[in-house]
Amino acid sequence: MCLDIDDTLIDCTAAIRRSLHILTGRGDLWPLWDLITEEHVALVVAGELDYATMHQRRTGCFLAEIGILADAEQVSSFERRRRELLDHSWQLFDDVLDCLEWLRAAGLMLAAVTNASGAHQRKKIADLGLAPFFDHVAIAGELGVAKPDPVMFHTVCLGLGCAPAQAVHVGDKLDTDAIGARDAGLGAVWLDRDGIGERTPDGVHRVAGLTELPELLVSEYATIGVPAQRARETPAFSVRNGVL
Repeated sequence: MCLDIDDTLIDCTAAIRRSLHILTGRGDLWPLWDLITEEHVALVVAGELDYATMHQRRTGCFLAEIGILADAEQVSSFERRRRELLDHSWQLFDDVLDCLEWLRAAGLMLAAVTNASGAHQRKKIADLGLAPFFDHVAIAGELGVAKPDPVMFHTVCLGLGCAPAQAVHVGDKLDTDAIGARDAGLGAVWLDRDGIGERTPDGVHRVAGLTELPELLVSEYATIGVPAQRARETPAFSVRNGVL
Protein backbone atom coordinates (compact mmCIF):
# COMPACT_ATOMS: atom_id res chain seq x y z
CA MET A 1 0.00 0.00 0.00
CA CYS A 2 1.51 3.31 -1.09
CA LEU A 3 0.38 6.66 0.30
CA ASP A 4 1.18 10.20 -0.70
CA ILE A 5 1.99 12.51 2.24
CA ASP A 6 1.13 16.17 1.63
CA ASP A 7 -2.62 16.87 1.43
CA THR A 8 -3.26 13.13 1.70
CA LEU A 9 -2.10 12.47 5.25
CA ILE A 10 -0.92 15.94 6.31
CA ASP A 11 -3.09 19.02 5.79
CA CYS A 12 -0.34 20.82 3.95
CA THR A 13 -2.55 23.41 2.25
CA ALA A 14 -4.01 24.70 5.51
CA ALA A 15 -0.56 25.06 7.07
CA ILE A 16 0.84 26.93 4.08
CA ARG A 17 -2.19 29.21 3.94
CA ARG A 18 -1.62 30.14 7.59
CA SER A 19 2.08 30.78 7.10
CA LEU A 20 1.50 33.02 4.09
CA HIS A 21 -1.19 34.94 5.94
CA ILE A 22 1.12 35.54 8.89
CA LEU A 23 4.04 36.61 6.72
CA THR A 24 2.15 38.85 4.30
CA GLY A 25 -0.99 39.88 6.17
CA ARG A 26 -3.05 38.60 3.23
CA GLY A 27 -5.35 35.60 3.16
CA ASP A 28 -5.83 35.35 -0.60
CA LEU A 29 -2.40 34.23 -1.74
CA TRP A 30 -2.65 30.44 -1.61
CA PRO A 31 -3.78 29.99 -5.27
CA LEU A 32 -0.83 32.07 -6.49
CA TRP A 33 1.62 30.21 -4.26
CA ASP A 34 0.26 26.86 -5.41
CA LEU A 35 0.50 27.80 -9.08
CA ILE A 36 4.09 29.05 -8.76
CA THR A 37 5.05 25.99 -6.74
CA GLU A 38 3.59 23.62 -9.35
CA GLU A 39 5.54 25.38 -12.08
CA HIS A 40 8.80 25.14 -10.18
CA VAL A 41 8.29 21.54 -9.04
CA ALA A 42 7.81 20.64 -12.70
CA LEU A 43 11.34 21.93 -13.32
CA VAL A 44 12.62 19.66 -10.55
CA VAL A 45 10.81 16.68 -12.01
CA ALA A 46 12.31 17.52 -15.41
CA GLY A 47 15.77 17.51 -13.85
CA GLU A 48 16.37 21.21 -14.50
CA LEU A 49 16.54 22.30 -10.84
CA ASP A 50 17.45 20.74 -7.53
CA TYR A 51 15.10 21.23 -4.59
CA ALA A 52 17.21 23.81 -2.76
CA THR A 53 17.43 26.01 -5.85
CA MET A 54 13.75 25.49 -6.56
CA HIS A 55 12.74 26.68 -3.08
CA GLN A 56 14.78 29.87 -3.46
CA ARG A 57 13.55 30.64 -6.97
CA ARG A 58 9.94 29.77 -6.17
CA THR A 59 9.87 32.08 -3.18
CA GLY A 60 11.59 34.88 -5.08
CA CYS A 61 9.09 34.56 -7.91
CA PHE A 62 6.19 34.60 -5.46
CA LEU A 63 7.45 37.75 -3.72
CA ALA A 64 7.93 39.48 -7.07
CA GLU A 65 4.39 38.57 -8.12
CA ILE A 66 2.93 40.29 -5.05
CA GLY A 67 5.06 43.37 -5.58
CA ILE A 68 7.91 42.70 -3.16
CA LEU A 69 11.33 43.20 -4.73
CA ALA A 70 13.69 41.16 -2.60
CA ASP A 71 17.37 40.33 -2.93
CA ALA A 72 18.70 36.81 -2.40
CA GLU A 73 19.25 37.32 1.31
CA GLN A 74 15.72 38.64 1.82
CA VAL A 75 14.25 35.75 -0.16
CA SER A 76 16.21 33.30 1.99
CA SER A 77 14.99 35.03 5.15
CA PHE A 78 11.36 34.86 4.02
CA GLU A 79 11.70 31.17 3.13
CA ARG A 80 13.44 30.39 6.43
CA ARG A 81 10.72 32.14 8.44
CA ARG A 82 8.02 30.39 6.40
CA ARG A 83 9.53 26.99 7.17
CA GLU A 84 9.80 27.83 10.86
CA LEU A 85 6.09 28.66 10.91
CA LEU A 86 5.25 25.48 9.04
CA ASP A 87 7.20 23.35 11.49
CA HIS A 88 4.68 24.40 14.16
CA SER A 89 1.61 24.20 11.92
CA TRP A 90 1.55 20.69 10.43
CA GLN A 91 -1.52 18.65 11.34
CA LEU A 92 -2.86 15.28 10.25
CA PHE A 93 -6.30 14.99 8.74
CA ASP A 94 -8.78 13.49 11.20
CA ASP A 95 -9.15 10.24 9.24
CA VAL A 96 -5.45 9.42 8.95
CA LEU A 97 -4.57 7.49 12.10
CA ASP A 98 -7.63 5.23 12.01
CA CYS A 99 -6.88 4.35 8.39
CA LEU A 100 -3.20 3.67 9.02
CA GLU A 101 -4.02 1.53 12.04
CA TRP A 102 -6.49 -0.47 9.93
CA LEU A 103 -3.91 -1.01 7.22
CA ARG A 104 -1.33 -2.14 9.75
CA ALA A 105 -3.82 -4.44 11.47
CA ALA A 106 -4.56 -5.92 8.06
CA GLY A 107 -0.90 -6.84 7.80
CA LEU A 108 -0.18 -4.70 4.75
CA MET A 109 3.26 -3.35 3.95
CA LEU A 110 3.06 0.46 3.76
CA ALA A 111 5.13 2.98 1.85
CA ALA A 112 5.12 6.77 2.00
CA VAL A 113 5.67 8.26 -1.47
CA THR A 114 6.31 11.98 -1.77
CA ASN A 115 7.65 14.46 -4.31
CA ALA A 116 9.06 16.72 -1.60
CA SER A 117 12.69 17.15 -0.63
CA GLY A 118 14.28 14.86 1.91
CA ALA A 119 15.23 16.22 5.31
CA HIS A 120 12.20 18.39 6.05
CA GLN A 121 9.79 15.72 4.81
CA ARG A 122 11.32 13.05 7.03
CA LYS A 123 11.11 15.48 9.94
CA LYS A 124 7.39 16.07 9.28
CA ILE A 125 6.74 12.35 9.14
CA ALA A 126 8.61 11.78 12.39
CA ASP A 127 7.21 14.78 14.27
CA LEU A 128 3.62 13.80 13.48
CA GLY A 129 4.11 10.20 14.58
CA LEU A 130 3.78 8.70 11.10
CA ALA A 131 7.20 7.07 10.83
CA PRO A 132 6.33 3.85 12.74
CA PHE A 133 3.56 3.05 10.28
CA PHE A 134 5.80 2.87 7.22
CA ASP A 135 7.98 0.02 6.05
CA HIS A 136 9.45 2.14 3.27
CA VAL A 137 9.72 5.87 2.54
CA ALA A 138 10.38 7.13 -1.00
CA ILE A 139 11.23 10.83 -1.34
CA ALA A 140 11.80 12.40 -4.74
CA GLY A 141 14.46 14.74 -3.41
CA GLU A 142 16.53 11.74 -2.31
CA LEU A 143 15.88 9.47 -5.29
CA GLY A 144 16.26 11.97 -8.12
CA VAL A 145 12.97 10.87 -9.67
CA ALA A 146 9.41 11.97 -8.91
CA LYS A 147 5.79 11.03 -9.46
CA PRO A 148 4.28 10.56 -12.03
CA ASP A 149 7.41 8.96 -13.49
CA PRO A 150 6.83 5.18 -13.48
CA VAL A 151 10.37 4.75 -12.15
CA MET A 152 9.26 6.34 -8.88
CA PHE A 153 6.39 3.90 -8.44
CA HIS A 154 8.45 0.90 -9.53
CA THR A 155 11.22 1.84 -7.11
CA VAL A 156 8.67 1.90 -4.28
CA CYS A 157 7.34 -1.52 -5.28
CA LEU A 158 10.89 -2.85 -5.28
CA GLY A 159 11.33 -1.47 -1.76
CA LEU A 160 8.14 -3.22 -0.66
CA GLY A 161 9.07 -6.46 -2.36
CA CYS A 162 6.05 -6.63 -4.63
CA ALA A 163 5.13 -6.30 -8.29
CA PRO A 164 3.33 -3.10 -9.39
CA ALA A 165 0.15 -5.09 -9.97
CA GLN A 166 0.21 -6.08 -6.29
CA ALA A 167 0.33 -2.49 -5.06
CA VAL A 168 -2.22 0.29 -4.66
CA HIS A 169 -1.29 3.98 -4.48
CA VAL A 170 -3.46 6.67 -2.87
CA GLY A 171 -2.93 10.40 -3.32
CA ASP A 172 -4.70 13.73 -3.65
CA LYS A 173 -3.30 14.70 -7.07
CA LEU A 174 -5.27 13.21 -9.95
CA ASP A 175 -2.48 13.44 -12.53
CA THR A 176 0.59 13.01 -10.34
CA ASP A 177 -0.76 10.34 -8.00
CA ALA A 178 -3.73 8.49 -9.45
CA ILE A 179 -3.08 8.56 -13.18
CA GLY A 180 0.66 8.23 -12.61
CA ALA A 181 0.13 5.11 -10.50
CA ARG A 182 -2.34 3.65 -12.97
CA ASP A 183 0.02 4.17 -15.89
CA ALA A 184 2.83 2.54 -13.89
CA GLY A 185 0.70 -0.58 -13.41
CA LEU A 186 -0.45 -0.02 -9.82
CA GLY A 187 -3.95 0.16 -8.48
CA ALA A 188 -4.86 3.85 -8.39
CA VAL A 189 -6.98 5.72 -5.85
CA TRP A 190 -7.63 9.45 -6.10
CA LEU A 191 -8.31 11.07 -2.72
CA ASP A 192 -10.70 13.88 -3.68
CA ARG A 193 -11.26 15.53 -0.30
CA ASP A 194 -12.73 18.68 -1.84
CA GLY A 195 -15.15 16.89 -4.14
CA ILE A 196 -13.79 18.60 -7.25
CA GLY A 197 -13.90 15.57 -9.52
CA GLU A 198 -16.73 15.50 -12.04
CA ARG A 199 -15.51 12.38 -13.81
CA THR A 200 -13.07 9.74 -12.62
CA PRO A 201 -10.73 8.47 -15.36
CA ASP A 202 -10.77 4.82 -16.37
CA GLY A 203 -8.64 2.67 -14.11
CA VAL A 204 -8.86 5.12 -11.20
CA HIS A 205 -11.03 4.86 -8.10
CA ARG A 206 -12.08 7.97 -6.21
CA VAL A 207 -12.68 8.35 -2.47
CA ALA A 208 -13.75 11.45 -0.56
CA GLY A 209 -11.81 10.49 2.56
CA LEU A 210 -9.57 7.80 3.98
CA THR A 211 -12.50 6.35 5.90
CA GLU A 212 -13.66 4.96 2.54
CA LEU A 213 -10.35 3.27 1.77
CA PRO A 214 -10.71 -0.03 3.70
CA GLU A 215 -14.01 -0.89 2.03
CA LEU A 216 -12.59 0.01 -1.38
CA LEU A 217 -9.55 -2.21 -0.87
CA VAL A 218 -11.67 -5.17 0.13
CA SER A 219 -14.32 -4.73 -2.57
CA GLU A 220 -12.37 -3.50 -5.58
CA TYR A 221 -8.85 -4.83 -5.13
CA ALA A 222 -9.63 -8.29 -3.79
CA THR A 223 -8.57 -10.00 -7.00
CA ILE A 224 -5.40 -8.13 -7.95
CA GLY A 225 -3.33 -8.71 -4.85
CA VAL A 226 -1.73 -6.46 -2.28
CA PRO A 227 1.81 -5.90 -1.03
CA ALA A 228 3.50 -8.68 0.90
CA GLN A 229 1.93 -9.51 4.24
CA ARG A 230 3.84 -9.32 7.50
CA ALA A 231 4.50 -12.85 8.70
CA ARG A 232 4.14 -11.98 12.38
CA GLU A 233 0.87 -10.09 12.12
CA THR A 234 -2.59 -11.52 11.81
CA PRO A 235 -4.59 -9.84 9.05
CA ALA A 236 -7.99 -8.44 9.90
CA PHE A 237 -9.43 -10.33 6.92
CA SER A 238 -8.74 -13.53 4.98
CA VAL A 239 -5.68 -13.66 2.74
CA ARG A 240 -5.07 -16.52 0.32
CA ASN A 241 -1.94 -16.78 -1.79
CA GLY A 242 -1.11 -13.14 -1.28
CA VAL A 243 -4.49 -12.01 -2.57
CA LEU A 244 -6.75 -9.71 -0.54
